[in-house]
Amino acid sequence: MVHRQNDYRLDVRDAMRGGSGSVKIEHLWEKELNSPTRMFSRITLEPGCSIGFHRHENEEEIFYIISGQALANDNGKEVTLYPGDTILTGNGDGHAIANAGNTPLEMLAVIIRFAQ
Repeated sequence: MVHRQNDYRLDVRDAMRGGSGSVKIEHLWEKELNSPTRMFSRITLEPGCSIGFHRHENEEEIFYIISGQALANDNGKEVTLYPGDTILTGNGDGHAIANAGNTPLEMLAVIIRFAQ
């Protein structure tokens, strides 16, 4: 199965999880997945935009930084992320992420549910 660039469902969320500005989410794969994957998306944060702190219960989320610079709250610890970096949050831990640069922050987000 192939999805072309213009086939993705686009979501724009304002103040996502209490963050600033708008978050653009391109849902790369959704209901087609036969795995416990809840999200497989490309997320874009313009300068000054963020996703607020939130926890992941019974699932884990991975961010892969494609371009830009991020400031992440990794369960209470601040860390700067650059292209090629990844961050994993799950098992009750929480995170937040903000665009820390002057160009768009683009990242791949994958959320996988734990087996019930």
